[in-house]
Amino acid sequence: MRLFLYLACFGKVVINMKKITKAVIPAAGLGTRVLPASKAVPKEMLNIVDKPAIQYLVEEAAASGITDILIITNRGKGIIEDHFDYAFELETGLKGKAGKEKYYEAVRSVADLANIYYIRQKETKGLGHAILAAEAFMAGEPFAVLYGDDIIISEDPVTAQLCRAFEKFGKMAVGVNECSREAIKKYCSLDVTPLEGRVMNCHKIIEKPTESEIMSLYAILGRNVLTSEIFDLIRATPVSEKGGEVYLTDALSNLAEHDKLTAVDFTGNRYDMGDKLGIMQANCEVALNHPEIGTDFKDYIIKLAESVK
Repeated sequence: MRLFLYLACFGKVVINMKKITKAVIPAAGLGTRVLPASKAVPKEMLNIVDKPAIQYLVEEAAASGITDILIITNRGKGIIEDHFDYAFELETGLKGKAGKEKYYEAVRSVADLANIYYIRQKETKGLGHAILAAEAFMAGEPFAVLYGDDIIISEDPVTAQLCRAFEKFGKMAVGVNECSREAIKKYCSLDVTPLEGRVMNCHKIIEKPTESEIMSLYAILGRNVLTSEIFDLIRATPVSEKGGEVYLTDALSNLAEHDKLTAVDFTGNRYDMGDKLGIMQANCEVALNHPEIGTDFKDYIIKLAESVK
């Protein structure tokens, strides 16, 4: 269960990290920004073309070597559990029927992506509070965090990019990209210096910075790789005066100030599924590359663009 094995190799110390096989997906948010769509349907179940948003997260985790996923939910989100379960009646109606094979495989494969577990966050007290609910499940092992609002489409899964950084440098990792000055005020700002390639050392983090507090335009956008050390830091983190929540970034900033955190400038296209514009961008861009409708949708978009000039 411990993480580190040190080996002498040509005068260097090589860190052999335990492979990350667990992940948590916090999906207990209320979806206020996309009401009324999220009144009866969890925002994590809003579709991107032909799959709900949360399926993209589970697929990314599985493609990154994750085998066990804990989804943090709350009341009214049992539909998420149904989606990743077998659907006997539906599968029976599709199996063996001419022309329905691909639909059967699509439905069946969803339940086989990973071992998926659930726990309810009984009070909505922020991301840090949600992560703390995963402590027993992680059992001291390192784990990935995939934020429920953030869908990232990439040939190289972003979770895998962070896992490689964690395994190489032996530090917890956050996924970052550059934002505009206005956008970064909604997220957080990082003080970073180059380490290697797209990986940087992170020295400080400020949640929802004011104009004078912005240190760089790099913000954490939807992915972390953490160890069990984070749980004690979250417990020691006071409720923020800014939003009345326990901010995970406050605990991460503590790590950064002690040289225990890297920031990975990940490759991939991120979409905010808690935002109306983000949902539309995700649907349009995924549709353009969809094997069934991509060509026809591209023709439609071109005609539509011409009509609104």
